[in-house]
Amino acid sequence: MTTSTRPHDSGATTSLLSGRAAFVVLTVILIAAFMELLDATIVSVAAPAIAEDLGSGEAALQWMLAGYTLSAGAGLITGGRVGDQFGRRRVFLLGLAAFTLASAGCGLAPNSGVLVGMRVAQGLAAGLMIPQVFGIIRASFEPGARAKALGAYGAVLGLASVAGPLFGGILVEADLFGLGWRAIFWVNVPIAIVGLIVGARFIPESRVPGGARLDLPGAALAAAAAVLLLLPLMQGRDWGWPWWGFLILALSVPAVALFLLRERRLVARGGQPILDPALLRVRAFAGGLSVSLLFFGALGSFFLLLSLYLQLGTGRTALETGLVILPYAIGSIITSGIGVRFAQRALLVSGALVLAASQIILLLVVRGGADPSYWALATPLFVGGLGLGLTAPSLINIVLAGVPAKDAGAAGGVLTTVGQIGNALGVAVLGVVFFARLEGSLTDGGTGLIAYGDAFTTILPWQVACYLAAAALMFLLPRRANASHG
Repeated sequence: MTTSTRPHDSGATTSLLSGRAAFVVLTVILIAAFMELLDATIVSVAAPAIAEDLGSGEAALQWMLAGYTLSAGAGLITGGRVGDQFGRRRVFLLGLAAFTLASAGCGLAPNSGVLVGMRVAQGLAAGLMIPQVFGIIRASFEPGARAKALGAYGAVLGLASVAGPLFGGILVEADLFGLGWRAIFWVNVPIAIVGLIVGARFIPESRVPGGARLDLPGAALAAAAAVLLLLPLMQGRDWGWPWWGFLILALSVPAVALFLLRERRLVARGGQPILDPALLRVRAFAGGLSVSLLFFGALGSFFLLLSLYLQLGTGRTALETGLVILPYAIGSIITSGIGVRFAQRALLVSGALVLAASQIILLLVVRGGADPSYWALATPLFVGGLGLGLTAPSLINIVLAGVPAKDAGAAGGVLTTVGQIGNALGVAVLGVVFFARLEGSLTDGGTGLIAYGDAFTTILPWQVACYLAAAALMFLLPRRANASHG
């Protein structure tokens, strides 16, 4: 175990890790990141089992996914600055402890309402915890170890994408200790407790003294605008689409305007906003926001709705569903290295077009009411994974190449958050389309396979349209990740 010290950029002294100490710290923070990434996707495969056990309605299933991603995005807005100001080690451990308690709450949830609330709490804890992973690596690792640590984080991203649906299916099918779907949350608890103990012992503290004051009012306005947008979309069918639901939806527009006004005034006073409105006039950034909303909006609901089709429509088990989805993750791992290494706009466009093509192939496979074979489903999913790997890993870096260097940090945080909001928005909007078509098909006398097939094929053209629109908007972005903004 070896450490050295260096002066921090702001004048504070930070311990630098190498050897055994670096390995232990990296293991702890990467396990935490793995759990967070796993919980973002694992619920999709378990959703039918949760719905059956708790009697969850359509809106509750949507909120189990969207509530997590939306609250995680809200936490990411300020999570990095909280760590800079109050200490990354302290905030990481606090976020990990909160994530552990929320996971236990999910495992104990007696009904859908409590489960959704605990998922929101999980997301907020994740939004607090994950920015510290990058902060700890940047502040506490020797330069050589830092590059390896960031590479290991990329590998964890790929592993979690593979493990999520497969691990979820295994846990639901195994019914460990009679827990059923609850095991997907309980498995976090013992792992996180070990992480807390080891992390408290080995992770060094680091912070930025005298950092900028947190823009909590701005964060609250941004979160309120997102909730005003998503709440009536997800609950509208349960409410019966009342006039006041549309009023709530309309109120999201003045909430966004108030947020931008607040940020503009904060900039004028010399403060540090969540989003400098001047960035919206930068072509690459404005285009990047639109691309993120469309791209992750199409992606966000896909695995939940695919899982419902596979399990409730075709009668596959949770494990069989995870195995069907596995080629998608494998495809994304194969091409993600290419996407990161070359990081060119042409690859982004190609990836979006490949994703659109994969959804068209999947539409042809599913339509007609037949029960597709494993390979008939796995082939277009593998193709879609290839497209995802070309696009998702390098999207933010290419967008940031067109943003002034002084704004890159804030712009990256906003882009990540907008991607999370797009994910939640996709769950809301495409979920409404899916369940409306499902209800209509069942009313018309369709069987489970035909009704769920009709519902699933109804959302696929919308996803194709989102990917094609995102591909068109990508031409607003810089050609390469190392380009400079003109």
